Amino acid sequence: MSEVSNSKEELKVAPVGHALSLFLVISYILCVGFGLLVPESARMYKAWAPLLPGFEWLTVSGFLFGLAGAYLYGWYIAVVCVLLYRFFKRPS
Repeated sequence: MSEVSNSKEELKVAPVGHALSLFLVISYILCVGFGLLVPESARMYKAWAPLLPGFEWLTVSGFLFGLAGAYLYGWYIAVVCVLLYRFFKRPS
């Protein structure tokens, strides 16, 4: 039988930030790729546009702004979630 570890290791922002940012970047790239393959009515860029400042459909600068925005959103979520996790995990 395995024992449950009672380590005092904290959740770290950096690994969570990299993981969430990479997840959002991959999702963004898949959505752009999907948008290139399907008809206009099924494209998802209309969902991304309000969330990513500077994003424009089918321009290099718009794609790069969207990529950077997705990456930064990952870090924002990581910082907020890890800090909230640490706050609620602390002993009462």
